[in-house]
Amino acid sequence: MSENMIFKSGSEGKSDLTVVFEPDYPGFEIVIESSIKKLFGKLIRKTVEEACSFFGVKTGKLLIKDDGALDFIIWARIEAVLRLAGKASAPKIQVPKRRPSQKDRLRRTRLYIPGNQPDLMLNAGLFGADSIILDLEDSVAPSQKFESRVLVRRMLENAESFFPTGEIIVRINPMNGPFGRSDLLEVVPALPHVILIPKCESSSDVIDVEQFVREIEEKHGVQGRILFMPLIETGKGVVNAPSVASASPRNVALCFGAEDYTKDLGIVRTREGRESFLARQQIVLASKAADIQAIDTVYSDVGDEAGLIASAQEAKSLGFVGKGIIHPRQVDPVHKAFAPSEQELEEAKKIVAALEEAKKSGSGVVSLGSKMIDAPVAERAQKVIDLAKKIRMIDSEEIQ
Repeated sequence: MSENMIFKSGSEGKSDLTVVFEPDYPGFEIVIESSIKKLFGKLIRKTVEEACSFFGVKTGKLLIKDDGALDFIIWARIEAVLRLAGKASAPKIQVPKRRPSQKDRLRRTRLYIPGNQPDLMLNAGLFGADSIILDLEDSVAPSQKFESRVLVRRMLENAESFFPTGEIIVRINPMNGPFGRSDLLEVVPALPHVILIPKCESSSDVIDVEQFVREIEEKHGVQGRILFMPLIETGKGVVNAPSVASASPRNVALCFGAEDYTKDLGIVRTREGRESFLARQQIVLASKAADIQAIDTVYSDVGDEAGLIASAQEAKSLGFVGKGIIHPRQVDPVHKAFAPSEQELEEAKKIVAALEEAKKSGSGVVSLGSKMIDAPVAERAQKVIDLAKKIRMIDSEEIQ
């Protein structure tokens, strides 16, 4: 370690703090600057001292610049800076008592949250998205990968306070790069519901993650709890979508990423998305063949609600069950787009009622007006009813 080396973690911003550590500082000193120091200065100092004591740090200088960070965020930033300095190791993780997610749960919206922005993480559960993605990949610069994965792990350890009902997903970095394995080592013991696997181009991309996750789970005694969402983002991935979709029994959805896909093909992404139509249809078909969900790409213009609604409606018509989203204002429009229309719901009610009436009368022929109702029509109607119940468009007792 060179003389006068300093280490830094965190960022200046609401609900966050920066921690600067000088390991070669003579003696031991903690300096705290905070926007809420008059009210909580003593508590902040106590939290910092407890963290230093836990990691056995008795020398060096810590400069804390706080802007309202919660205790576990303070711990995350101190842990990161001490580990960067070689003064601490990753602590033993207390595995959360978290219920596992369900394969077929609602995933109309998956809200991406950068893994280095605690202010966004803390409020993400307020907007009603079906799933929250704590992102360690594209939204985090390489220089912040380490401290972000520590922060995300601490967030997962405290997630029940902020995401009491939503599904918690972590998008890791690719396994063939320098960060993916470290991401898994950090976050798997903290039990995210789902790992979002980026840049999937073959079944081996999923299998590699599964094998490594299994090793970590066995070490911590939490086998088989974590599910997967492979993300298709290249032409090769689209071609191999069927094998990716069926690569693991942990897979619950196959997702599409249009930004990287259009980059890979060297084409411009358009508002209408015509250039990715074939790719999206292939992902839907691969998902259906593997009996998992298909989830469409994000709509990146957060100010274009009409375009978002049109994109979501098209995704629904293709067979997708949801979309990725990048802003809370996109939650409600996407939920409405994936809900049954009033016309769809009324038609489904009439079909189900006709089926029930035929059963009661012992008739082997079911019709609605002049139209015969065959098995696919009946099954589709029941799916509309089931979705309406899930999203509380109709009472669960209204139609049995």
